[in-house]
Amino acid sequence: MAPIASFHLIRDHAVFSNLTRLGRDRRTLQHTNGLQFWRLMGTGNGRNTGPSVDLRRRAVLAVWDDDMALDQFLRSSPVAKAWREAEESWHVRLRLISGGGKWRGQEILRDMTVATDAPGPIVTLTRANVRPKHWRRFARASRTTNIDVAAASGLLRVVGVGEAPVGKQATVSVWQDESALKSFAYRTAGHIEVMRRTRQEGWYSEELFARFQPYASTGSWDGEDPLAAR
Repeated sequence: MAPIASFHLIRDHAVFSNLTRLGRDRRTLQHTNGLQFWRLMGTGNGRNTGPSVDLRRRAVLAVWDDDMALDQFLRSSPVAKAWREAEESWHVRLRLISGGGKWRGQEILRDMTVATDAPGPIVTLTRANVRPKHWRRFARASRTTNIDVAAASGLLRVVGVGEAPVGKQATVSVWQDESALKSFAYRTAGHIEVMRRTRQEGWYSEELFARFQPYASTGSWDGEDPLAAR
């Protein structure tokens, strides 16, 4: 059995309960068997991938020993129980297609088996630590990218996520297929320009990019499962 990843997006009934879970769930996740890596994060507002916040929504990205470890967590963890009781939640299991980089010094993708045949929808993760001196440039560029990605053909869902302090940013997006993803990434002038500037000006102190094959999903995101019947 090889490690798998999962992504979970949870909307709570009230701001207070969401903020409470952001603090309380960390201790439980730290002591979860079979959980190799996790990040509990806040989210941006709606589809906004630039600087914004939704105080009723949180996200978890995780890497597990295998599917059985995730199954056990979902059956028995009080964190998973809170997800089921939330106003809305969406959960997806992911196999790595390609990617690399580090998250807080860890190569979280290193031991994951690569999916050799991955037709259909694609889930992407982009994550970066923005150097403080480049934060204003990054924030301005994010506004342009946010407009471009929201209008992209073949985009099913997107959410900005992040950790404290400001500057530890990530985006999770769901695409109809690889063709739609590549069309946005390599044919959108604004996105191409931002990629060029990040390299040329050295905006990031650490970054990670990954493409995943989603192979099982449950729950809903903005009222429906974006992967249903795809």
